[in-house]
Amino acid sequence: MTGNITSTSPPTPFAYGAFVLLTLSAPREKYWGVVLRLESTGITLRGIPLEALDDFTSQVRSGDPVGIATLFFPMHRVERLELDQRDGEVPALFEQFEAKTGSTASNLFGVGAHR
Repeated sequence: MTGNITSTSPPTPFAYGAFVLLTLSAPREKYWGVVLRLESTGITLRGIPLEALDDFTSQVRSGDPVGIATLFFPMHRVERLELDQRDGEVPALFEQFEAKTGSTASNLFGVGAHR
């Protein structure tokens, strides 16, 4: 039997531009942002501390200038990485952010239309 067999791998859920929630240990911290790079050595994330999300949202809604840090966290600190996605009727954080600010989160975070 002959034929062309193409091997396609499914897209990685934590690809460039994916919105994620990152939980770190030592010290325990949580970040919300977009994946810039994920490697065996660590994760590069453009994001903000999760506890600052409400203030950040208010600043964007008010038109105030905001800063979004680009950070590298070594893998030994990564405790959990989860996609920021809708859960049934509960919208993802990025969807909530967009609804409250009228801004496109992916553009604000500098990753274009990636999610």
